[in-house]
Amino acid sequence: MNVGDTLPPLEVPVTRTLIVAGAIASRDYQDVHHDAALAQEKGSPDIFMNILTTNGLVGRYVTDHLGPHAVLRKVAIRLGAPNYPGDTMTLTGTVTAVTGTTVEIRVVGANGIGRHVSGTVTAEVPA
Repeated sequence: MNVGDTLPPLEVPVTRTLIVAGAIASRDYQDVHHDAALAQEKGSPDIFMNILTTNGLVGRYVTDHLGPHAVLRKVAIRLGAPNYPGDTMTLTGTVTAVTGTTVEIRVVGANGIGRHVSGTVTAEVPA
């Protein structure tokens, strides 16, 4: 890998099942992640994805590219536009640093209303 290399994009269909399953798997029982009526009462047009699901998808995106022996050392992300059911999030990545067996990748995930997530992932890739 070299600085400037890009990862192929990954399209993730944002389904109700993905949103609810991600929230349950991460023990996030906030109603805005599973109850549309309560989410709407709180001002959201629908349920939306939680940060832990997004974090997992970012990690999957990087490890799918780097291979099964890659170890994530740091994932630092920031959320933006919500991921609502029926949309698609497209993840893209660019290598920003390579030091020995350590690689840093800038990741962006965008959906139909804007940038859902941005951040960096640092991973160790055995030689």
